[in-house]
Amino acid sequence: MRHFSHFALAFQGAFMPVISVTLLPGYAPEVQHRLVQRLAVTARSVIAAADAGTTVFIQEVSTYQRDGKVFTGGGAARPVASEVVMAFLNALGERNLDLAATHLSANFAMTFPDKVQMHTLQELVAWSRPRYQSITKTVEHLDESWRGDGAVVYASGCLSGVFHNGHSFEGIRFIDRFEVVDGKIERQDVWNDLGVLLAKIAAGN
Repeated sequence: MRHFSHFALAFQGAFMPVISVTLLPGYAPEVQHRLVQRLAVTARSVIAAADAGTTVFIQEVSTYQRDGKVFTGGGAARPVASEVVMAFLNALGERNLDLAATHLSANFAMTFPDKVQMHTLQELVAWSRPRYQSITKTVEHLDESWRGDGAVVYASGCLSGVFHNGHSFEGIRFIDRFEVVDGKIERQDVWNDLGVLLAKIAAGN
């Protein structure tokens, strides 16, 4: 059960939204913390209110009836999409393909620059093997947003590694866009500056 009510107070020209959420019991404290934090951000994305003036509180009820049915427990909490993405990237970085694959949906698709598309991690390994001796992805920022029935997560940072000719590289920018639905990654789009570096190497720079 999720019942939301909202009202805003005006104090010295500033709006102070107050949001009340009613839940059935069973939600862990960390889930409730995530809910109030995201509701506050959502309110401030629509209303010109300061963070300090935005209030969200939760109250629990033991039971309620709707459409002739009685409910006494809340629904399942969704996984944190950015945590799913980091678990996938960490497993991939450790070359644990079996573990990484547990975070992917059955219809997973991964698209690289030049529209290179893959659907399995084995394809990724085969594609990467002739290109690099080694490559490491360091995530510096994660941004998560909700869209329809899933979340979009942007991971950005730098790549480092070694080409087969022994040329090492580091500080190569990348950004990955993930679509996460029901705790599984359905799509990953990859962009990076490796092409710029390869062009410079080919030109002798």
